[in-house]
Amino acid sequence: ICENKHSWLENYMTYPIYDASIPVFIRTLNALDACLDKAQIHADELKFDFNNLLSARLAPDMFSLGRQIQIACDFAKGVSARLAEVEMPDFADNEVSLAEYKERIAKTIAFIQSIPAEKFEGAESREIVIVRKDTKREYSGLVYLHHAGMPNFYFHVTTAYNILRHNGVAIGKKDFIGAT
Repeated sequence: ICENKHSWLENYMTYPIYDASIPVFIRTLNALDACLDKAQIHADELKFDFNNLLSARLAPDMFSLGRQIQIACDFAKGVSARLAEVEMPDFADNEVSLAEYKERIAKTIAFIQSIPAEKFEGAESREIVIVRKDTKREYSGLVYLHHAGMPNFYFHVTTAYNILRHNGVAIGKKDFIGAT
């Protein structure tokens, strides 16, 4: 049912894609940034190098905290750019310090805030095509947002949160959700 691009979409032609994406990305990235601040305090209190957290992972075959932050930012800017049909900035994946990761989050927020809400008009039915290696996926904007973009974004933010929590950073659900 969810892959059918048109059957239920007609009922949502005025769906506020901007409201369902940009404020959510901003709030969640700000919450991630605040969790990183708490992680720095944790590292300072225990007198260990914060870079140890950046390389931490939950399992040997999972990405590190630093890579989770990069990918979360990439999904926020990528989903936003595709839905709004604007050029996506290219961020080099070369961060090595907490300050650089926080700057990536700030750049991502600044980019998505710069996209006018009007650019999202009609995005729910816009064709989104994602090509990765030998895979091609086609979505309507609404299906892309809810069945690919947001789940991937939240997966990487949640994994970053879990890495921090697993390493003793005193954060909880309110930290994950962000300011209300």
